[in-house]
Amino acid sequence: MSVKSDIEVAREAKLKPISEVAAKVGVPAEALIPYGWTKAKVSFDYINKLQDNPDGKLILVTAISPTPAGEGKTTTTVGLADGLNHIGKKAIAALREPSLGPCFGMKGGAAGGGYAQVVPMEDINLHFTGDFHAITSAHNLLAALLDNHIYWGNALGIDQRRVQYKRVLDMNDRALRSIVNSLGGVSNGFPREDGFDITVASEVMAILCLSKDLKDLETRLGNIIVAYTRDKKPVRARDLKADGAMTVLLKDALQPNMVQTLENNPAFIHGGPFANIAHGCNSVLATKTALKLADYVVTEAGFGADLGAEKFFDIKCRKAGIAPSAVVIVATVRALKMHGGVAKDDLKTENVAAVAKGCDNLKRHIENVNKFGVPAIVAVNKFITDTEAEIAEVMKAAESMGTKAFMCTHWSDGGKGTEQLAHHVVRVIAEGKADFKPLYPEEMPLKEKVRTIAKEIYRAADISCDGSVETQFKDLEAAGFGNLPVCMAKTQYSFSTDPNKRGAPTGHIVPIRELRLSAGAGFVVVVTGEIMTMPGLPKVPSADSIRLDDKGLIQGLF
Repeated sequence: MSVKSDIEVAREAKLKPISEVAAKVGVPAEALIPYGWTKAKVSFDYINKLQDNPDGKLILVTAISPTPAGEGKTTTTVGLADGLNHIGKKAIAALREPSLGPCFGMKGGAAGGGYAQVVPMEDINLHFTGDFHAITSAHNLLAALLDNHIYWGNALGIDQRRVQYKRVLDMNDRALRSIVNSLGGVSNGFPREDGFDITVASEVMAILCLSKDLKDLETRLGNIIVAYTRDKKPVRARDLKADGAMTVLLKDALQPNMVQTLENNPAFIHGGPFANIAHGCNSVLATKTALKLADYVVTEAGFGADLGAEKFFDIKCRKAGIAPSAVVIVATVRALKMHGGVAKDDLKTENVAAVAKGCDNLKRHIENVNKFGVPAIVAVNKFITDTEAEIAEVMKAAESMGTKAFMCTHWSDGGKGTEQLAHHVVRVIAEGKADFKPLYPEEMPLKEKVRTIAKEIYRAADISCDGSVETQFKDLEAAGFGNLPVCMAKTQYSFSTDPNKRGAPTGHIVPIRELRLSAGAGFVVVVTGEIMTMPGLPKVPSADSIRLDDKGLIQGLF
C-alpha cells in the first residue's frame, strides 16, 4: 500500500474560506486582513476589543530529547487541536512559522504531517504572509544604519572591534558565516570582519515574538545593543535612530496569522525564533489572542522539554503573564529505542528492553515538567512498526511516574486519532491541579539561574566557567541585567552538552563558553557549546527535489 506524501494529502484538502474558519471562534470577516482566501492576519483593532474576554486553557506540547528517528511534535499539536474540536471543544492551535533555510536544507517543511497538518501547506512553508522577509529587512536596516553611522564620522565613537550585530538571511548559507565587509576602497567604508546569521536567529525575530503591541515592539527594538564604544559603553538601536523605521517595516508582521487545519479548524502560525539562541516559541500576541478566542489553546516549544519547555515556562510565560494548565510530552517508540541504544537501521526490529531503557529519558522529562507545577501527559505518536509489547512498556513507564500515556494515530486518522488524549487532557485541566511556577525567581543572580537549570533540569553535577565568563556574569549584573531570565544554548540531543549521550545521563559538568546579551528581547543567552547560527546545506539538500510539474504544481516539498 502506497503512503501519500504530506503535500499530496495537503493538496487533496477541501479548504474553506478563512472567513468561515475564523467565524468558528467568533472572529468577524471585517477583523481579518486577507492574504488570498485561505490565510489572513487578525487586526490590532479587533485584538484590542478582545481584552475583556476570559482566557481559555493553555496546553503546551513538548517532547522527549529529539533523535534522528523523529517525534512529531508539530503533528501532535495539530492533531490534539483537531481532537479537542472533534470531541466538541472550541480549540485553536498556535504554532511557529517555518524557516526557508531548513525547508530547502535537511529538515523539509514544518506544517505537521499526514492528516494532522496546517494548510495551505505550500504557502506556510514558503513566503506565507511575508513576516520573515519583513524581519530580515528590519534587521538589515539596522545593520546598514550602523555601518552608515561609522562611515559618516562615527559621532557615537563606536569601536569597530566591538560591533556585535551581524546581518541575516533566511537561507542556509555557510559561505556567509564569516565575511569581511566594506572592501573596495574609501567610498565603501571601513573594512571589518562581519557575518550573517539565519533570520530565525535574529534578535528582531525574538523581539517580535515577545512584544505585546507596536509600542512595546518599538521600545524593545530600541534596546538592541549593536556595538560598544572604545570605553565599553553600549550603543543601542535607538542611539542610531533606527527603532522607528524598523517598527514601520514590522507593523504588519506583528499581527498574527490565521490559517486552518485539514479539518478546517482555526490555527495561528506566527513567528519562529531559533530554539537555541532564542526561546523557540510562537508569538506572545498569537498565543494570547487565541486564549481570548478559544476554550483550549494548544501550542508547542522547540526541541525537547529540557530546552523548549524550560524556555517556554521561564521566558515566554514569565514575560507574557500566561500559565499552562497541562503539558503533553510527545514520544515515539522508535525514538525511545534509540535512547535505549538501538541504531537507526535496526529500529524496525522489536526490542522491548531498549524501549524500557529509553524510557529513562521520558521519565526525566516528566519529572522536569512536574517541577514547574504543571501536570504532564504522554502522547505516543504511533508508527506502523510499533509492537504491542513495546507500546505497553511506554504505558507502564508513564504510569510509574503517576501519569498516563495515550497511543495517538493522528498522522493517519487526524483528530479522531487523538480522541482519547483529548478527553484526558480536558479531564486533567478540569481537576485544576496545575499550579504553575517558574524554576527560579527573577532576583536570583545570573550564574545561579544557570546552575539551577543545569542541576534541576539537566541533572548535571555543576557548571564550569573560565575567568572571562565569570567577568561577563559580573559585568552584566553591574549593568543592570541581572534580573533577566537566561536562555540556554545547548545541544538538543542530550541532557548533557555531549549530543552522543542519549537517555538520561547524570553527574556531568555543563561548561559555559560565553554569554550573549539580548537586551531587546530581554534575556541572556548562555552558550554551552558551539552554536550554529547560520546553518549550511547538506550534501543532498531538499532543494534538489523541489520543482514545479507540468501543471504548475509544487513537487518535492514535504
